Amino acid sequence: MKSHKEDTGRLINIVSHQLKRKITLSSDDRCGLTNMQNRVLHFILLRTLEVPVYQKDIEKEFDIRKSTATEILKLMEKNGFIYRECSKEDARMKEIIPTEKALTMQKEVVRNIQRVEEKLKEGIPPCEYQVCIDVLKKMIENLMDE
Repeated sequence: MKSHKEDTGRLINIVSHQLKRKITLSSDDRCGLTNMQNRVLHFILLRTLEVPVYQKDIEKEFDIRKSTATEILKLMEKNGFIYRECSKEDARMKEIIPTEKALTMQKEVVRNIQRVEEKLKEGIPPCEYQVCIDVLKKMIENLMDE
């Protein structure tokens, strides 16, 4: 029988909390953002480097209700971090676009995430790290089937 120290969910939860603490803007750079708004802004700043972001993406990424995402985005818009405009592909959908204010933080956000990712990998051989990634993806998949 495994000890409580080896409980998979508990260990993942500890790593998750550590990441939430480490991947965040410093209190000087947060401009009044809550922890959740800060995490959403990180997501928006990173994702918009590659693809457009919509509210449904935030709902899925953070596993939150539509109403919760709406409130977070309203406050972020009010505080000048994002604006929303109709999608060119589907006028019913509003694309979330970071403002200049948010974009000034983008390089710092990317650097911070890269630094934390390197710290995560420290002392772990690449093949073992890849096994860990594969196992975590499978665990996510397993939990989504419920």
